[in-house]
Amino acid sequence: MRRTAAVIASLALGVLFILTLPGCPKKCVTPVIDEPVMLEEPESEVVPVVEPTPAGLKLATAYFDFDKSDIRADAATVLKDNADQIKAAAGTMVTIEGHCCPIGTSEYNMALGQRRAEATKVYLVKLGVDASRLSTISYGEERPVTQVEAQYDKNRRAEFKAAK
Repeated sequence: MRRTAAVIASLALGVLFILTLPGCPKKCVTPVIDEPVMLEEPESEVVPVVEPTPAGLKLATAYFDFDKSDIRADAATVLKDNADQIKAAAGTMVTIEGHCCPIGTSEYNMALGQRRAEATKVYLVKLGVDASRLSTISYGEERPVTQVEAQYDKNRRAEFKAAK
């Protein structure tokens, strides 16, 4: 939101500058105001992203609700499958990355991302994954999937990186 306000302010100053250029008759520049573009509503469920890791695992992304670090029902299903794969891949280390949307301060989002990563780790340990094979890190809002506000739910996630 902060970035949007800055862009709007910059555009307004730019139009004001153009309108006050010396030697330009007022009728030569007519600001055009387009109708706002409506973005499509996000789907009710975010489809988990599954990318093969260097260790050969296909660990899916778990998603979170706004300002929450609780494991949702759809994320529990994803984490069950991830836990089965991790347990079967002996010697594989997994880093759980916590991510957030850009709503809120950077400091708050770093902490929220860490809570999401830790909650994910605790859940995987309860499913039988050895805690010593898991590490966590928070990227807060620094690595967004999308900058489109209507799709911020895709940024509220825990991703998995595996290595032998």
